[in-house]
Amino acid sequence: MSHELISILVLAALFLVATVLPVHMGALALVAAFVVGTQVLGESTDDILLGFPADLFLILVGVTYLFALAKDNGTVDWLVGKAVQGVGGRIALIPWVMFAVTGLLTSVGAVVPAAVAIIAPMGMGFAKRYQIRPLLMGLMVINGASAGGFSPLSIFGSIVNGTVDRAGIDGSPTLLFLSSLVFNIVLGAIVFLLFGGRELIGKRDVGGEVTDSSDGTPAPSGGGQPVASGSGHTARASTTSVQTTTVSGGPSGASVGQLDRNRIITLVGIGALAIAVLFFDQDVGFSAITVAVIISLFSPGINKGAVSAIAWPTVLLICGIVTYVSLMERIGTIDWLGEGVAGIGAPLFAAILICFIGAIVSAFASTTGILGALIPLAVPFLLAGEIGPIGLIIALSISSSVVDSSPFSTSGALVVANAPEEQRDQVFRQLMVWGFSMVVLAPIATWAIFVLPGWG
Repeated sequence: MSHELISILVLAALFLVATVLPVHMGALALVAAFVVGTQVLGESTDDILLGFPADLFLILVGVTYLFALAKDNGTVDWLVGKAVQGVGGRIALIPWVMFAVTGLLTSVGAVVPAAVAIIAPMGMGFAKRYQIRPLLMGLMVINGASAGGFSPLSIFGSIVNGTVDRAGIDGSPTLLFLSSLVFNIVLGAIVFLLFGGRELIGKRDVGGEVTDSSDGTPAPSGGGQPVASGSGHTARASTTSVQTTTVSGGPSGASVGQLDRNRIITLVGIGALAIAVLFFDQDVGFSAITVAVIISLFSPGINKGAVSAIAWPTVLLICGIVTYVSLMERIGTIDWLGEGVAGIGAPLFAAILICFIGAIVSAFASTTGILGALIPLAVPFLLAGEIGPIGLIIALSISSSVVDSSPFSTSGALVVANAPEEQRDQVFRQLMVWGFSMVVLAPIATWAIFVLPGWG
């Protein structure tokens, strides 16, 4: 049996065991990488550790540490209040604002994980305050990043367009960008309708009170507490609630609407992080940890609690899975699959299989790496002229990017890590279901829309 096939079977067994037995999937994946690497491939432990995603580890730890500090000192509450004012208190627009901002960042060159790392923690702050479903907010941020991810200025777009140009294939950077943008907007609308967006329509936060704009009466509030109305009325809590912004901030005791020293320092730090990452190409993880340490020096009282708020189980899970998938890439499993598909005689069938491979692997590994690997593998049969190259390039690009909602990808992992602790396991399961549904549905949809009509 080939090493490539063994690695695939072990991956399938890993998921089966973790599903049936109460074994942490991340720990199981690290064991699988150790056993397969040393016993099957004859690698040393140093070779295996080459696949450990140190950059992803730093991103998850640094970003969750930073925003745990921002949450504890009330900065997140302050940002939530100001952003709600910016949309006139219309709560239903908040997920779309997060979608648009993340898409704008990636369209002008921000790396997708970097944009998600900056926006997702803020978005989850909105979700918790207004009882927007974390799944809805997380998916809107991720889909927004994908929507802008294939602009001619973006990282994904540059990789795809550069590969196509070097292969001498006629591509269309504008059509690639617009197709991805429209596909993700439609996907965002579906997410909005499926996961609680309709419940937010008509609800507004006006002066610290959530009301239903259809009749102007206060909307129910969460947490079992009455909500003070500007006219002196109160509204009792209910299970379908939306929280207000009339709560106190962190340990400083400042109200949400006030900026104290700690909040100003935190805002400056978050702004510096965004500038360093987006404009000076600094590492997200190291930059976030640096900012977090500086903030903690000014407010040492909350430092210990923030460290414990880092999503360590999520870090172990994601890093373990990625370490094993890196082993698969190192031994050539992905290339082996791609070359096998490219050799199939039926072009349309080969095209959809390539899209499936891109989706499956990208759900666990780097989308950037997959785009750089699979498009060259598809070049030989694209040059044969039996499949429209533009259509297949678009289908493969979208199929490989929308699965970033998987909790095993960097973007999905960031959403899980920044979800409220009591909902983190639920968000992980929901993202896993949604992410793997995209693995199945996105290749079929993009193949039918872009490949079958023979674009290009």
